[in-house]
Amino acid sequence: MTRDDALDLVKAVLHQVAPEAEIEDVGPDQTIQEALDMDSIDFLNLVIGLSEKTGIDIPERDYPQLITPDGLVSYLTAKAR
Repeated sequence: MTRDDALDLVKAVLHQVAPEAEIEDVGPDQTIQEALDMDSIDFLNLVIGLSEKTGIDIPERDYPQLITPDGLVSYLTAKAR
């Protein structure tokens, strides 16, 4: 999975979880939840959706790596290999 593929996937799943949210509104080092005013359930649904779409098991201990757009994309590209 390329970084562009991962970003497209994040956009698609984010749109399902929070249709009004745009990942482009989040700086690369901003936290997704704070920038998009998402609660913990929305964030969890984003992670679950990404896991279901990719088949990547994302354990809870890895969630801190997923809090920024860059971290999320990097995680997905690394695990999809």
